[in-house]
Amino acid sequence: MVRAAVLPAVGAPLEITDIVLPEPGPDQVRIGLAAAGVCHSDLSLSDGTMRVPVPAVLGHEGAGTVLAVGEGVTHVAPGDGVVLNWAPSCGVCFHCGIGEVWLCADALKGVSRLHARTADGTDLHPGLNVAAFAQETVVAANCVLPAPDGIPLTDAALLGCAVLTGYGAVHHSARVREGESVVVFGIGGVGLAVLQAARIAGASKVIAVDVSPAKEELARRAGATDYVIASATTPREIRKLTGGQGADVAVECVGRPATIRAAWESTRRGGRTTVVGIGGKDQEVTFNALEIFHWGRSLTGCVYGNSNPAQDLPVLADHIRAGRFDLSMMVTEHIGLDGIPAAFDNMIAGKGGRALVVF
Repeated sequence: MVRAAVLPAVGAPLEITDIVLPEPGPDQVRIGLAAAGVCHSDLSLSDGTMRVPVPAVLGHEGAGTVLAVGEGVTHVAPGDGVVLNWAPSCGVCFHCGIGEVWLCADALKGVSRLHARTADGTDLHPGLNVAAFAQETVVAANCVLPAPDGIPLTDAALLGCAVLTGYGAVHHSARVREGESVVVFGIGGVGLAVLQAARIAGASKVIAVDVSPAKEELARRAGATDYVIASATTPREIRKLTGGQGADVAVECVGRPATIRAAWESTRRGGRTTVVGIGGKDQEVTFNALEIFHWGRSLTGCVYGNSNPAQDLPVLADHIRAGRFDLSMMVTEHIGLDGIPAAFDNMIAGKGGRALVVF
């Protein structure tokens, strides 16, 4: 029996309970989790903003040690440290064929499979493929990547989502250039990764925007040169901080129409806005036709940081080992499985950075 956090139904409270995991079959890997980050996407799954089959074991950002492998698995072996990849690419669909592996048509194909059962026999699915909110998990072999050398597995857990997403948003989606100004909306786990990535990219000014004054110190540690409390006048304040023009780049990490619109308005004429946050399908952002022409700005979505995890993890590892990127500063709370509901509440209230479940 394995202890896990189960979502019994959309909108229902999480249940911390024992589950029964099968042994790994062909092309599967069993992993003992070291840690799992509590991401806003987990909250989006629990409240129905994102839809996956339920009941399900949530958690998609994690790292651990291989316990056993099924037939055909050769790239990892028992005892190896691994990082979970919740959106593996199939390698053969249209998007994989043109190098856009983050848009793989089959990335979430595994969410409908039978993952485990509760003690009373109820079938469970793996929330976003990897079911990391559990002491152990069984995943498809393409959902595991070798953990970088020299990085503790508890820290490496953040590489599985927040860091790849934040780093990729800066380097792959927005393509921040040295000397540009960057404004970041939402200073949670991903926002903190974006701030660090912007600093690494050589941004001349990095402005953090959040509703909470308490996050200023954390944002500045991550690389923010300025801190703005979110309000209706935020775009105007950003322009004042950027010589009256607006930022070259805005990265939105909240997923709300108001912040997406504010991020857009905070960029200069010809500026670039990348939206990382995930909103609901009933939430609309509006623009008039004239402003799109006049401002010449670009607005782009960003999935998983537009990253290729197999290629980006070694690059990130170099930054981490060199001290340019600090994983531990992103974690503001270490919890057990039973602390996840409170972590969700803190997320809704805009408190803290990343909460990390440590096993």
